[in-house]
Amino acid sequence: MPSIRLSERVTSIKESPSAVAADHVRDLRAQGRNILSLTVGQPDFDTPESICEAAVEAIKHGETRYTSANGTPELRNAIRQYYLRRYGRPCEDDEICVGVGGKQVIALALMATLCPGDEVIVPAPYWVSYTDMAIMNSGTPVVVETTEADGFKMTADELEQAISDSTRWLILNSPSNPSGAVYSTSELQALADVLRKHSDVLVLCDDIYNEIVFSDAKPKGLVSIAPDLANRILTVNGVSKTYAMTGWRIGFGIGPKALIGAMNKLVSQISSCASSVSQAAAAAALTGDQSAVGDMVQAYHERRDFAVERINQIDGLSCLSPDGAFYIYVNCAGLIGRHCPDGTVLGDDAAVSDYFLSQASVGTVPGTAYGLSPYFRISFATSIQVLGDAFDSIEQAIAVLQ
Repeated sequence: MPSIRLSERVTSIKESPSAVAADHVRDLRAQGRNILSLTVGQPDFDTPESICEAAVEAIKHGETRYTSANGTPELRNAIRQYYLRRYGRPCEDDEICVGVGGKQVIALALMATLCPGDEVIVPAPYWVSYTDMAIMNSGTPVVVETTEADGFKMTADELEQAISDSTRWLILNSPSNPSGAVYSTSELQALADVLRKHSDVLVLCDDIYNEIVFSDAKPKGLVSIAPDLANRILTVNGVSKTYAMTGWRIGFGIGPKALIGAMNKLVSQISSCASSVSQAAAAAALTGDQSAVGDMVQAYHERRDFAVERINQIDGLSCLSPDGAFYIYVNCAGLIGRHCPDGTVLGDDAAVSDYFLSQASVGTVPGTAYGLSPYFRISFATSIQVLGDAFDSIEQAIAVLQ
């Protein structure tokens, strides 16, 4: 067999750690293991029926062909309505990019703008793909470690210190994966004050979880709070998390025309367009009855409260209560250094997650994947029954540590 020389773009990055963890759980289940998985960041609810019906109607009416690179007129109109409703700002068709999920939109933005030596500021803990996406597009991630004391949110001082002459992007994810942290209006205003002093820095606001919040007041986006910075803000969202549509693969970005034009040029060469049927479903999701969203968020709220209380009752573990999304970033410092029944020592959070999988049959994702230790992430996008069983099993496994 001839050897295949792979590009540095591929060899310099790793597989998504959360995807690897989820695949490992699937493999163990295929072997007959009963694994309780708290790894997957996707809703356990079915896509609302009205959205599915819109997709069926699209198929029946022959809407199964290529669309424009930046989506169907119906979806672009739905995105414009959503953006105005959510952020209080109008947008035009040439300020919209439609991608195969929010992940593709983020990758397109970095692909369109990064050159060798450009830096991307990423607060940690971060979603697992941000740093590798920067690397695979010739950028250099600059990781800013936040603290639990600051609610896992980057401060204005930390941003100021991280910016250099090479800074191209700041990535903000609120609510956050993996911590569920939500930046307040005053916190965003403080960051905006810093950004005003650095006119070359672009801001990627990953707002994919912004409808999943556990307070009456939904958080405002940076583009709403600092409209004078709109010409360098890309707001990324999608239907995956809010509407339980992860498999439909529709994300979108709204931003400056020059940036969006470059991103849509890449779409035309990489994927031509997103699925026409999925676009019809996404348009229905954004413009239709939103009551299902409220029902799902209420369920997440109840699960969050249950999970936070249980975790903080378990020896060696503690956590903050997340303000949004459906994750908890669990502090496991109290377990580091303890001895397992076989004599091995839990040396870091990766070892803790491995121990939970092997001894408790519970899948989690270690904090090393998110750039901040010693923690692990759990997803509470699953039933309270599964959560309760998982915490019981974890508690029993910790009880036999020395």
